[in-house]
This record gives sequence, C-alpha cells and structure tokens, in this order.
Amino acid sequence: MMKKPRVVLIVQARVGSTRLPGKVLRELAGKPMLERELERLKRCERIDAFVLATSDRAEDDAVGEIGKRAGFEIFRGSEEDVLDRYSRAAKAAKADVVVRVTGDCPLHDPEVVDLVVARFLEQGVEYAKTPENYPEGLDTEVCSFEALAISSSEARLPSEREHVTLFVRNHPERFRVDAPWTLGDFDHSSYHWSVDTEDDFRFVEAVYARLGDDTLFHMKDVLALIAKEPQLLKLTSGTGYEGLEKSLKEDETWRREQP
Repeated sequence: MMKKPRVVLIVQARVGSTRLPGKVLRELAGKPMLERELERLKRCERIDAFVLATSDRAEDDAVGEIGKRAGFEIFRGSEEDVLDRYSRAAKAAKADVVVRVTGDCPLHDPEVVDLVVARFLEQGVEYAKTPENYPEGLDTEVCSFEALAISSSEARLPSEREHVTLFVRNHPERFRVDAPWTLGDFDHSSYHWSVDTEDDFRFVEAVYARLGDDTLFHMKDVLALIAKEPQLLKLTSGTGYEGLEKSLKEDETWRREQP
C-alpha cells in the first residue's frame, strides 16, 4: 500500500511591504489581518501540517507570534529569497506535498484550498493551482516537494527566487504541470480580493463587516454580497499581480548584468 503523502500548507508573510507597509498586522475586525487569514486556513480538511514562513528579521517577530496564536508552526528564513525560505520550511516540516498561500489574502477560503489539493492528487501532477475563473485573492498553488527542492537548487532569476513556483511553471518540459482548468459557469478572474493597497483593505473591511468576523464565510458568500452590493468592487484597485510584473522587469536587469 502506498504511503499517504504528507500535505503541508505554508503561508508566507512578513511585515515589509512596498505598497502597504505592515499590512499583515493591520487590525481587521478586531484582530491582525494575518491572524484572520490563518484562522480561516486552519479549517482546511486536506492539510496535515500548517506552517507560517516569515523572515528572520526582528521586525517579523510579531508575525511569528501571530502564527503561534493561530496554531501554526513557525519557520524563519531569508526575507528576500522566498524560494529558499519555502524549500527549507517544507523540508523541516517533512512535506511530500507543499501548498503555497500568501499572507495578504484574508478572504481565503479553506474549501478552495482543499479543492486544489484534491485536483493535484487526482491529476498525478507536480504542480496545480486554483481554477482560472476564480477571484484573485483565493490563489492556491500545490507542488511536490521534489519540484520545490529542484527549484531552490537551480533557479537563478530574481523572479524565480521571489515567486516560489515560477521555476516550475517556467519549465513545463521538466515538470508535470497541470493544464489550466475552470470550475463553474462563471468568470470572476478579474476580481481582486488580496490586500495590496489602502483601497483593497477597505474592501475586505467592508466584507468582514457584512459577513461577520468569527463566522466562516466562503467564496460563494462574498460573491453573493458583491451581487447585492456591486459598488463594493469599486473599492479595490489593481490586479494583485503587480509584484510579479515588477520581478519580471528585474529579471531583465539581472540578465544584462551577467558576464
């Protein structure tokens, strides 16, 4: 009988943020925003261990304390080399399968995380992610530990060191990458639910104020709220992927500087 793979969810979070410094510590419905997200993720049913991976900088001590309160294991590593931080955190947690979530998504839905884990296991791939038609801010990536370890050893581009799964996605000839997929007869991929700006934070504040702070609400509940109050979407700004775009530009500078 094959051993059941150990599935470890790792959330990356730190205080430093270019566009909205300290956002993970900002109070959302009476608790730090990060704590709200971790409490939601703790309700996932397909996860064997929960880890919060933050930097080893003193300013992120507060992040570690939030993780402990939420019942997460804490791993601390490089602030800038997020791929190394993830790989080492996954190894320490003895992960076979790694679930990546970022700490600026307080509307994250544990049902979505479980859905993507199930997809990963059913498809027999080395990388899978959220359905293409789901809102940004529910982004969930799942990859094998082996793929993550290879990435950490071989990735050189700044974007691949910062964006943990990018090396895998850049090399479909080497890794079994799941095909893009959708679920449901809707397309909400343009919705921006992560927190990158002051406007984004106002949006999630409004959602929590209407749907409750301690009651677990799901994607469908937020979608129903938006259908009822479409003006809420006007609070958000950007796409949530500006950080990746910035990193890709840094790649060009890096290439020019290589001998």
